[in-house]
Amino acid sequence: MIKKYFDKRNTLYGEQIIKALEKRGFEAYYCVDCVSARDKALSLIPKTHSVSWGGSMTLSEIGLLQALASEGYNIIDRDEAKTPAERTEMMKRSLTADTFLMSSNAITEDGMLLNVDGRGNRVAALTFGPENVIVVVGINKVVRNIDDAVYRIKTTAAPLNMARFEGLETPCKLTGKCAECTSADCICAHWVVTRLCRPAKRIKVILVGEELGF
Repeated sequence: MIKKYFDKRNTLYGEQIIKALEKRGFEAYYCVDCVSARDKALSLIPKTHSVSWGGSMTLSEIGLLQALASEGYNIIDRDEAKTPAERTEMMKRSLTADTFLMSSNAITEDGMLLNVDGRGNRVAALTFGPENVIVVVGINKVVRNIDDAVYRIKTTAAPLNMARFEGLETPCKLTGKCAECTSADCICAHWVVTRLCRPAKRIKVILVGEELGF
């Protein structure tokens, strides 16, 4: 019963974010749920494209990665690598894939993306390389401004992402919040703000009216 009120609010809020993204050159869409978000993403990927992605819980949650495999897309999946060297090589190949998929650590109300990486492969593909970049983001990642985006990453995104990486140790994994560490395992090495999409519409943002990812 309560869900309908959340859906209504999220749609009204989401439509404002879409307009803000479009003003900055992004191609942007609002989808009410995971199923419609998955279908929208698939509609934006030509069958002739090679496809890869950066680490993302959101892409798995909406079923997009599974759909790509079942529909026979030419995918570059680093998790299929048998050695660390092969994994690195596949990550390099991802930078020249036709379509690159990812989520975003945060979106501001005025339409900017903030993303943080450990090795930088995800933000590298976002900024240059693949001709088509699709960013799928849950509405829980929308924040007021860049300061709030930084706070969200330091207290939510980074600690939760570290929790799922076995064998890596950072202060935020132990305390639940950022300590501005310089640990060898730090996943916050590269901070990228995307305030404009150049060329226009290269980056497609799908905002989903559900809580997704970290």
